[in-house]
Amino acid sequence: MTLILDPDDPAGWREAPAASVASGAPAASGNRFTEGLNPEQREAVEYRGQALLIVAGAGSGKTRVLTHRIAGLIDSREAWPSQILAITFTNKAAAEMRERVESLLGEGASGMWISTFHSACVRILRREAEAIGLSSTFTIYDSADTRTVLKRIIKELDADTMGFTPASAQSKISKLKNELSDVESYARNANMNDPQEVMFLEIFRQYTRRLRAASALDFDDLIAETVYLFRAFPNVASLYQRRFRHILVDEYQDTNHAQYSLIREFTQPVSPERVAEMGEHGFNIRGVVDSTGGIPGASLTVVGDSDQSIYAFRGADIRNISEFERDFPGAKVVLLEQNYRSTQNILSAANAVISNNFDRKDKKLWTAVGDGEKITGYTGYTAHDEAQFVADEIEALHRAGVAYRDMAVFYRTNAQTRALEEIFVRSALPYRVVGGTKFYERAEIKDAMAYLISVANPLDELALRRILNTPKRGIGPATETALSGFAEANGLTFREAMRSADALGLGPKVTGAIMTLATVLDEAAAMLVPSSAGVAAGTNEGASKVSDVLVFLLERSGLIDALRNSRDPQDETRAENVDELVAQTRDFDRDNPLATLVDFLTQVSLVAAADELDDASGTVSLMTLHTAKGLEYHAVFLTGLEEGLLPHQMSASEPGGPAEERRLFYVGITRARQRLFISLAMSRAQFGEVAVAMPSRYLQEIPEGLVDWKQSPGMATSRGGTRPRALNARPGQGGAWGTRDRDLERFSVTASAKPKAEWANRVTGTVRDNGDLTLEAGDRIRHVDFGEGRVNQVTGEGTKRIAHVSFDTAGQKKLLIKIAPIEKL
Repeated sequence: MTLILDPDDPAGWREAPAASVASGAPAASGNRFTEGLNPEQREAVEYRGQALLIVAGAGSGKTRVLTHRIAGLIDSREAWPSQILAITFTNKAAAEMRERVESLLGEGASGMWISTFHSACVRILRREAEAIGLSSTFTIYDSADTRTVLKRIIKELDADTMGFTPASAQSKISKLKNELSDVESYARNANMNDPQEVMFLEIFRQYTRRLRAASALDFDDLIAETVYLFRAFPNVASLYQRRFRHILVDEYQDTNHAQYSLIREFTQPVSPERVAEMGEHGFNIRGVVDSTGGIPGASLTVVGDSDQSIYAFRGADIRNISEFERDFPGAKVVLLEQNYRSTQNILSAANAVISNNFDRKDKKLWTAVGDGEKITGYTGYTAHDEAQFVADEIEALHRAGVAYRDMAVFYRTNAQTRALEEIFVRSALPYRVVGGTKFYERAEIKDAMAYLISVANPLDELALRRILNTPKRGIGPATETALSGFAEANGLTFREAMRSADALGLGPKVTGAIMTLATVLDEAAAMLVPSSAGVAAGTNEGASKVSDVLVFLLERSGLIDALRNSRDPQDETRAENVDELVAQTRDFDRDNPLATLVDFLTQVSLVAAADELDDASGTVSLMTLHTAKGLEYHAVFLTGLEEGLLPHQMSASEPGGPAEERRLFYVGITRARQRLFISLAMSRAQFGEVAVAMPSRYLQEIPEGLVDWKQSPGMATSRGGTRPRALNARPGQGGAWGTRDRDLERFSVTASAKPKAEWANRVTGTVRDNGDLTLEAGDRIRHVDFGEGRVNQVTGEGTKRIAHVSFDTAGQKKLLIKIAPIEKL
């Protein structure tokens, strides 16, 4: 009987299995854990060797392969559960894998380490903390804790005057730690002639000291410190290299440099000298020593798909998987190409798109379930047109029996949710934004809206307080309180107190900031005053447009510049959201030429305050393509397939950027089980301006026979109506769509499918406060976009009443009566 050290066993010893790593021959056939597997899955489960790369295509059953491989190793007594370390990226995935192995083995599975990288490292560091000068009770700082510490450091160093923010400093420090660079190694290569770099180095140094003084580690430290522990203390590393004989890593394409380095440390062999030393200290290791007297490296199984590597912005390095065979010579590679999720038409589109990427292991996903329905393509006039198409198709699928929870809408940027949300609310579709915040609830949108509210309603103290120090002007809570007290003592409004700030004795810098803001608001208010002719006629003639007022406020307040010039990567997205708000005001001005700022604010508040609808079949999920990874739905809507969105404009200048964006498109396609819809708009807002959009280059990579392009009559197609407009773009051209207004005006989702019917109007996203409007079956109504129709039935109660309407030309629609732009005839 051979005994081995087991750190999780109170006695410290367990009987070693007869063999740990075989020569590469498969395990005994007839294994009950290979029943029902396809040949490639069986090969991956049975292979025994030092290194195995399982290239698992989307929907190919990789979790099943991993869990059956673990169960097979334990059931055949090739390994104890405690000799297995399986690493995943999320706690949810780890829990699912653990449950599956336990369902296969029962109690025989106890003792395994199935966890995330961070969880595994915490267990090791708690046990070995003393070696690296930490208390075993060290604290783990989350992102919010890290930002709090950095905020204090930046304030003490006056680093904010140089543009540093807690978020930007946190992002850079995280990136460095994921590259295993600490403050000292960074200092050796820093440009000390650059004041920015010198300041960052000091922030990094102070942050490192404060964490150490508090006996704390942040999340990035957990992996980096474990790698440091293994490299600095080989005697400690050898215990874990001896203990874990089988390392399995899921989603290997998403590993960064630190995670890759940790895996390499786990799989290092233990030298004969180290083994002899372990023997002298009483460790019985006879069962795992090879003929040289050393302990061979643990077997490594990695599962992943280079075609689904989409996290370069988080530090993920696709080379970890694409160069696996170079890193581990003699590694076995198994391709899992049979897909159990999607129809063949969907897979053929995915295969065709991703084949345009190079430096990848070629594979062709296939399925035994048949071709399925064609992909549905649609080109809308505007983002609202596209959103209405999505809403109509979702409703048609729902009527056919598909639950709302089984449908999802994907987009590249969060700003794209605005049109979708407006149309979904108006169309009475239950939805939720996954992994994000609803458009009008985002902080940057609330900030911009607060500026407009402050102009429209000078008495709104809440809005004024929100913008007082947004962006930062050096106006703190004490100054705000002083302003409020001054206003109350002198019978003034908060806005009037701002105009008289020089009477408070606050100091020239703060006083100047307050009075400058008051002046900006006054000037914006003056822009809204109608001309004398307009006043005489009782109209808004001569007043500036809402969009012009918003742009003036954003520029003069410094709000948009603060976002665009920030070093915080998330502020880039926030700036895009504010640009989308500007585009919304331009839409509003065009659709409502006589409307006022108050009308605009009313429209937004109606949409923002709409009650969330609930449905027995759940809600439609709205999410970014990055959030969609790992999920699957019966029906998927891929929206905004335009140059500048997918591929995103920021990717063009980055090495490998367009290839990663193509992988993102591939991930989106392969989330769909039965139905896939792809859509784009002919015009889209960019940087607050509405411009003609160019179809994504990736659309041309899908074979034409796979897509049924649903488009409106008239100018929906070009080249004599023989080719979908979405396919007319040519690489290197500025776009094949004509920019003539008459071309655009004749194109709309609202058009009837009847021959020769062309509608000049288009979906606007307009809403209206209908107050106590009551409708019942048989009523005739007129809709701003859809024309006249007949109410078939009314469901729901109170503010959630929904009218089911058959429009004469636009077909079946659902409308939330409370805000739909309708009138009763």
